[in-house]
Amino acid sequence: MAPSPSIPKAAFWMALSIASFLAMSVAGRETTAALNVFQVLELRSVIGFLILLPLVMMSGGFAAMRTERPLAHLARNVIHYAGQAAWLFALTLIPLAVLISIEFTTPIWTAILAVSFLGERLSKPRLAAIVLGLIGVVIIVRPSAGSMDPGHLVVLGAAMCFGISMVLVKSMTRTESVVRIIFWMLIIQSAVGLVPALYEWRNPGLALWPWIVVIAFTGMSSHFCLARALAYADATIISPMDFLRVPLSALVGWLLYHEQIDIFTAGGAMLILMGNLLNLQRKAPLPSEVAAS
Repeated sequence: MAPSPSIPKAAFWMALSIASFLAMSVAGRETTAALNVFQVLELRSVIGFLILLPLVMMSGGFAAMRTERPLAHLARNVIHYAGQAAWLFALTLIPLAVLISIEFTTPIWTAILAVSFLGERLSKPRLAAIVLGLIGVVIIVRPSAGSMDPGHLVVLGAAMCFGISMVLVKSMTRTESVVRIIFWMLIIQSAVGLVPALYEWRNPGLALWPWIVVIAFTGMSSHFCLARALAYADATIISPMDFLRVPLSALVGWLLYHEQIDIFTAGGAMLILMGNLLNLQRKAPLPSEVAAS
C-alpha cells in the first residue's frame, strides 16, 4: 500500500538523501586520495553486500534472488560500474559543484536513450529539456575558452553511463525487485572490479576505514532515501529539492577544499535544472527505478 502524500516527510527523506550524497562525495575524495578508484569500488561493493544481507534475508533469502535475466543484470552493471569509476575519478580532478552540476545531466541522457531504445515519445518539453541540458553543459565546460578540463569529459561520460543504467533498470523493474537488482549489482560489480582492484592494492590505513564505510553505506542510503521521498511526493516537488546538492556541494567544496565556483558553472547549472524541470512534465520515475539506479 502506497503511503499518503506528505511534503514534510518527503522533505525529511530528501534531506537524508542529499546528506548521503554529500557525505559520499567527501568520502570518495578522501579515499581516492590514497587508494585507486577500483579498490574503493571493490571495498564499497563488499561492505555494501554485508549491509544489504539482512534485507536479502527479509526478502526471501538467496533463493528469492534468482533471476531469469542474468545478461540484463550483467550489461547494466558493467555500464554502471564504468559510470561509478568515472565519477570517483572525476572527484579527484574537478570541484565538487562542477561535478554535481554535470552529473545532473543524467536525466537528459536517460530521456534521449528512452526515446531511442524504449520507444518513448519525444515530446516538445522533453526536446526542450535535452537542448537546455546540453547548452548548460557547454556553458560549464566551455570547450572554446581553452579552460576545458579532462575531468569535465570524465564526469560527462559518467552521467551518460548512469543514463544508460537508468534505462536498463527501467526495463528490469518490470520483472525484478529492487533488492534483487541491488543484490546482483553488488555481486557483479565486485567480480568485475576485483582484478583491477588487486592490481594496485594498498592496505587501507585505520584513518581511511571510516571513509570507506561511509561510501558503502551512503552508496545505498542515498538512493533508498530518494526513493522514500518519491513515495511521499511527486518528482516535480522532489527534483528541485535534489538540486540543492549543487549549492551545498559548492559550500562543502569551499569549506573543506577551498574551491571557487565561477559564474559559468552557476549559469550552466541553472539551465540544466530548467531542463530537468521540463523533463518532469513526462511521467515521473517510479521509486523502485530510483532506488536501483
